[in-house]
Amino acid sequence: MTDIQSKATELNRLHADTELLTVVNVWDVITAKTVSGVEGTKALATASHSIAASLGYEDGENIPVDLMIEVVGRIAASTDLPVSADLEAGYGDPGETVRKAIGVGIVGANLEDQMKPLSEAVAAVEAALKAGQAEGIDFALNARTDAFLKAGDRPHGDVLADAIARGKAFLDAGAPVVFVPGKVSESDVEAFVAAWGPQKLNLIGAPGSVPLARLQELGVARVSYGPMSQSVALMALQDLVVDIESGGALPDNFRAMN
Repeated sequence: MTDIQSKATELNRLHADTELLTVVNVWDVITAKTVSGVEGTKALATASHSIAASLGYEDGENIPVDLMIEVVGRIAASTDLPVSADLEAGYGDPGETVRKAIGVGIVGANLEDQMKPLSEAVAAVEAALKAGQAEGIDFALNARTDAFLKAGDRPHGDVLADAIARGKAFLDAGAPVVFVPGKVSESDVEAFVAAWGPQKLNLIGAPGSVPLARLQELGVARVSYGPMSQSVALMALQDLVVDIESGGALPDNFRAMN
C-alpha cells in the first residue's frame, strides 16, 4: 500500500471511529506544522475561505484552482498526517479538481452542493469519487449540503428534511460522510443520525454549538472549524498590536513557534 493510499484509509477510519474526530482548519504550511505538532492531532483539514483570504481573494471559487491546489499540496507535503482539502464546489469540474488534489497528496475533501439541483449535486459527488478510484485510493469525500446555510426564512422542518434527503442521496452515491455546516441543534443532530446512521455526520464548531462530548455520544463523525481558526489567530495578532500601540509588550506566555 502506498503512502497516499494508507493516509486515505486512515482518514476514512478516523471518520468511522466512534471517537469524535476534531480538526482545526489550516491555511498554509506554518499553520499546518503548528496544528500537526500538537499532541492528539490525528488529521488536518484546510479552509478554502482562509486560503483565499491569505492570498487576497474573496471566498467562493475566486482563487484560481491551480493556486488552491498548489497551496493544499504544500500543506500535504509538510505533514505526515492525512489531509482533507476544502475544494468548495469543485471549481467547475469536481472530478478533475479532485484528481489534481490527489496528485499533490490530498486524501479527502469537502465538496459543496451550493443547493444546486440534486441530480447535479449527486453527479458532482460521483465524479469526485470516481476520480479517487481512478487514482487508486479510497478518497474520503465529505459531501457538503448547504441546506442550513442557505435556509433563509424557510420553515426549519422543511430545511431539516431537505438536508436529510440531500445527505442520503450523497451517501447512496458513495460518499462516506456528509457535512452540514450552519447552526445545528441537538435535536437536528439526532434526526441526522437517525436517518443516516452513526459516524456519517460532520459538523462545524461555532460559539454556542452542541458540546463536543455530547456530539460524540450522539454519533457524530467529525467537527471542523472552517475559517474560524484563522479568525482566532488574527484576533490574537490584532490584540498584540493594540497592546504594543498602548505601550505594552509581548505577552508573558510568548514562545517562539518556528
